[in-house]
Parts: sequence; C-alpha cells; structure tokens
Amino acid sequence: MTGAARTMPDALRMLMTHLVDYAGLFPPAKLDMATTVANYDAYLRHADAWMLGRLIVPVARLDEFEAAAATLLPTDDDLEPWLISALTRPADDDDGDALAADLERIDAFNERHAEAAGGLAGIDVIEVRASSGRAIDGALDAISDDLFPFFEIPVDADPRGLIATLAGSDAGAKIRTGGITADLFPTPEQVARFLAACAAAETPFKATAGLHHPLRHHSTAVGTEMFGFLNVFVAATLACIDSDRSASSLVPVLTETSIGAFAIDDAGIAWRDERLSVDDIESARERFAVSFGSCSFDDPREDLHALGFMPVPKP
Repeated sequence: MTGAARTMPDALRMLMTHLVDYAGLFPPAKLDMATTVANYDAYLRHADAWMLGRLIVPVARLDEFEAAAATLLPTDDDLEPWLISALTRPADDDDGDALAADLERIDAFNERHAEAAGGLAGIDVIEVRASSGRAIDGALDAISDDLFPFFEIPVDADPRGLIATLAGSDAGAKIRTGGITADLFPTPEQVARFLAACAAAETPFKATAGLHHPLRHHSTAVGTEMFGFLNVFVAATLACIDSDRSASSLVPVLTETSIGAFAIDDAGIAWRDERLSVDDIESARERFAVSFGSCSFDDPREDLHALGFMPVPKP
C-alpha cells in the first residue's frame, strides 16, 4: 500500500486497537516521570488514543508517579481512570516476600485512586519476572483476583514447561523481544517456539522491547535484526487460530522484511498465501495476543502513516 490512507483498513484497526502499552520510563527513551505522564495524558487525548493501552510503571516508582500525575488524573466520575500495568520485583526474590510487599503497595494505590477525589487510576495488570514453575505457583497463590499477571519467562531454553504451569490459570506469559544491546534479542526460532507454546496452552501473552516498528529490520544502533510488531502479531494470530501449528512455520512470518508480502484491507490481513479474517484477528486479540510495551507511542504510528496504512493526522 502506498500513499496516504484516508482511513485505516478495518483489519489493521482491529489488530492495533489498544495494542501499544506506553513504557516511556524505560530504555532507550528512558524519560523522566513528569515527561512520561505528560506524554501519556496527551496521547489519551489524541485522535490515535484507540491504539493506546496501559501506562507501564514500576511498583517502586508509584509514589513518584502519584506526585507527577496529581494534576492530570481524572477527577470526574464520568471519566475513565488511567489504567496502569505495574512492574513488580521478580517472583523468585526473597522466596516471594518482595512480590508480597509489592502487592500490598498495589492494593494501597488502588484504594487511594478508586474515587474521583483522589484522581482516578487503577492497576489491573502486573508484570512479574519468574524463572521457575515453583516461583510462578507461589505468585499465583499470592496475587488477588483483581490483578491479571503476565509472567516474564526466559525463552533461551524451551519455555513450554513454564507456560504449562500457567495453563488454565487466570494469567499470561510475557516475552522480551529485544533490548538496548544485541545479546538481549531472542532468535526468531525462540520467539516462534514461545508463540506456538502459548497458543497450544491457550495462554495469553504480551511482548516488550524492540517492537517500535511494523517490520523486521536491521538496527545499526543496536547492531542486530529487530522484530516488527506486525510480524509478531500476525504470527501470533496464525498460531492462535491453529494451535497445532508448528513453531517452525511461524519463523518465516517473523523474519519477513517486505511490506509487499502483507496485503491489508477491511476484510483481513494476508501474509503471502495465508489469510486472516477480521474475525480471526478479533478472536486472537481478545483471548491471546494482548499487547506490547513500547517506550515510544510515536514510532509505531509514524511508520504506519509512512506506509500508507493510517491517515495523516490533521494539525
């Protein structure tokens, strides 16, 4: 697709709705708290706010967040609260005591911001690192039903055992798809194995890091190939609609570098000879492919504008 789009195709709109969690506090942007919350406030008011997901804030910085956001949080019951995904300390730390303390802080935060007078905000999602099934089981016992946890698990080794621990629980898996150095990037085969395992276990997932741009590309700054969010979430949707699909069959989708290989219209998204309907995409987004964290909300939109998939916003 070339040239400026007048409207975004329905299938791409379905894929992108609330897909981008804003992680401005984290590298490479690594913005200060005041700038991050001001940006998030501005994005919520922007015409592209429908693409925006939660604001990601470490539990250790919640006090700082409250101070910076005090004049920005909604104070009218008719307005929607800010939704926050909170990063806790790892489930493995101090035999779970660190996580327990973070959960207490989250409960107190939610109590303070449940009423308009305190500024409406709510933590309903948490992100927790865990490297063992024992740590995941202990965390699941400690986490209240009010919170949906995503467990960030290592993918350098086969993650199927850890994902199996999550199967059937009200929880998801998280994959780190990049970082500020090349060694932090998983291989396409590792990402494919993660997606296939999550689909087979019917375990939802989110991704984080290195997904600013739609297509896989080489980053000279990092010195490696970076994943594209279009690649990852099209591959995830293919895995979701066919949970018996092999991981190896997802690798070519993840490594695709040509926008010409994707056909996107109101009825669906095709990658080469495989086609996903709008219903396929909606189903995957609702129950499987949840979101990705990005320290930039501008980069994904600017690239989609440049590719002609989004209308150029009016000044």
